[in-house]
Amino acid sequence: MNEEQIKVSSDLMSEGVGLISAAGYINNEGGQAIADAATGLIDQGCNTLLIDLEGTRIINSIGVSILLEILEKLMDEKGKLAFCNLTPTISKTFEIMGLVQYASVYPDQEAARAAFEGDTSV
Repeated sequence: MNEEQIKVSSDLMSEGVGLISAAGYINNEGGQAIADAATGLIDQGCNTLLIDLEGTRIINSIGVSILLEILEKLMDEKGKLAFCNLTPTISKTFEIMGLVQYASVYPDQEAARAAFEGDTSV
């Protein structure tokens, strides 16, 4: 399998809301890159994170476990985690692993932004 190198960027969407965009294979290295970006945004005061996986086609169990750690950290801080642009395979994986019980899923960034602006409970 040709594993894509992960590319991660982070940005502030609005006060208290951070955006992480990830493209590539989310394994231990990719997951750690996302976790590092999440920690940076949380340290800047973000209590809601949106992870955009538009460029991601595959995630392994280690990658999912790292995302669960991010979710737990946010929940401990009374924060929230959301995802957008999931492939059907990743969406199904998140359902099986229980991520969608505690994190919101949106079709794209625009839908997530609209939800964040219209509903403070995300």
